[in-house]
Amino acid sequence: MADKAGISLIRTHQAGALRINDVGSEVVLSGWVQRRRDLGGVIFIDLRDRSGIVQAVFAAKLSNEALETANQLRNEFVISVRGQVVKRDPDTVNPKIATGDIEVQVLQLEILNAAKNPPFYIEDRIDVDENVRLKHRYLDLRRPVMRQTFELRHKAIKYIRDYLDSNEFMEVETPILTKSTPEGARDYLVPSRLHDGEFYALPQSPQLFKQLLMVSGFERYFQVARCFRDEDLRADRQPEFTQVDIEQSFIPLPKFQAMMEQMISGLFEHTLGKVVPGPFQRITYAEAMELYGSDKPDLRFDMKLVNLQNIVAQSAFKVFRSTIEAGGLVKALLIPSGGTFTRKQIDDLELFVKQYGASGLAWIAYTPEGMKSPVAKFLSEEEIRAISEVTHVQGHDLIAIVAGKPKVVHDALGNLRLKIGKESGLIAEDEYKFLWVTEFPLLEWDDDEKRFTAMHHPFTMPMWEDIPLMKSDPGAVRAQAYDIVLNGFEIGGGSMRIFQRELQEQMFELLGFTLEEAKKQFGFLLDAFEYGTPPHGGIAFGIDRIIMLMAGMKSLRDVIAFPKTASGTDPMTQAPSPVTDRQLRDLHIQLRKPK
Repeated sequence: MADKAGISLIRTHQAGALRINDVGSEVVLSGWVQRRRDLGGVIFIDLRDRSGIVQAVFAAKLSNEALETANQLRNEFVISVRGQVVKRDPDTVNPKIATGDIEVQVLQLEILNAAKNPPFYIEDRIDVDENVRLKHRYLDLRRPVMRQTFELRHKAIKYIRDYLDSNEFMEVETPILTKSTPEGARDYLVPSRLHDGEFYALPQSPQLFKQLLMVSGFERYFQVARCFRDEDLRADRQPEFTQVDIEQSFIPLPKFQAMMEQMISGLFEHTLGKVVPGPFQRITYAEAMELYGSDKPDLRFDMKLVNLQNIVAQSAFKVFRSTIEAGGLVKALLIPSGGTFTRKQIDDLELFVKQYGASGLAWIAYTPEGMKSPVAKFLSEEEIRAISEVTHVQGHDLIAIVAGKPKVVHDALGNLRLKIGKESGLIAEDEYKFLWVTEFPLLEWDDDEKRFTAMHHPFTMPMWEDIPLMKSDPGAVRAQAYDIVLNGFEIGGGSMRIFQRELQEQMFELLGFTLEEAKKQFGFLLDAFEYGTPPHGGIAFGIDRIIMLMAGMKSLRDVIAFPKTASGTDPMTQAPSPVTDRQLRDLHIQLRKPK
């Protein structure tokens, strides 16, 4: 072990960087023991550092002292070795690693630190419970796949910073301790010690501050921002996350979108070597919902929903007719080769759509034995023929039909489309399909609160031609809002912003704010709008989600260094955790005793 005199061997090279042209060089390497193999008189060590792995050889003919010390080595010991790079014998070359042509014959060994036996192997493709990995995250991050993922993350963020800098965007940090505002997700609150009974909020985004920077005349701003939302979690959500926040003044939307496309295309080419041609496809929100049942459709395969309204509006089948009369939808999804499904497989599809609120699944199967359908007896021959024609059915296909409220139909068939696409191998996994979804509704109706809420946020600019509808038909107003979607995931969202006080106050009124409430919550922004605010807008890209897709990971937790579990806890640090009574007293907080 290294003694009090300090470390005597100072690293000269990275282990994974050694190559055949280093043969003959004397090197000092430092890292971890990946694996130890004792072949009787000769010990082989796979030495791992951040750059990769190299084989180190300990033999008595080289150094008896080093060989004796090597007998103590176990996995994950931290060591330094001094030795000579030599060419491997042809029959011992390892083509699976970059250093497989060479090895290091060790002359001197120094054990810098011992290690307990780790709870799992430090290697890829391990089958370990995620909670165990997260509890020992510092070990999990030693695995090559994790290191490569965070190298990718670093390169991606650096590329984005360099691109924005080259386009005259200025990076500005905005506050972490800020004001809690209504609307949007639930805030994380931070009690103030100096202001009894008052709280800061952690930012859900830098939205208001970046707009104020536009008022300030900065014109082009960006920030790699940490954001916080106290909401229910799932695989693609975390309570704290990173976004690249961008705002600009005076640039028309088409030019701004082209600039963002160029940034994303360059990012994928620079980091992955993938050419992503532009311009990206554009569809409106209404088109996305009509054709795919989703505002973030995966366009790597070409299954579309088909509207059956005109065919079954007057049908003798009461389920279809009454649904349409009540303002609902009847839509179909053609499943290629679905006519060969067993009855159990079709029953499983029905159970699947019921998860999304559908009352059932009507279907027409074209099997080798002919057409089969439990609803055919309720439909006329003309209706069945028309349904077959609009869905372009062929032999052995299945037509799946859902009737109900628009949201239910779109959720059910949109998710069924994704399920079939994945299970049938219709999706090209190595393809990156980008698109812009535009013209979102400005508002959506909340049945629980009996009022309109902002679909994106209260600062989104309506389409100019729809502004007159804000008084007469608010639900029909479209927004100058846009999402950028990749392979069925929203990776960025933005809008042009309201920049006039009168229009912003009108928006607050639609959301149920009194003028006094609006001034209390957002008076600083309304006041700023009276001092010459330029037209502006921007976008925020979810870095964690982008890296997840680029790295081919299934969860955001795999691309965040120290993530939370699905319940919002950290198994490693045991956060969240209780605090002392003294801390609570200092913050003027008294806890209710649990029942």
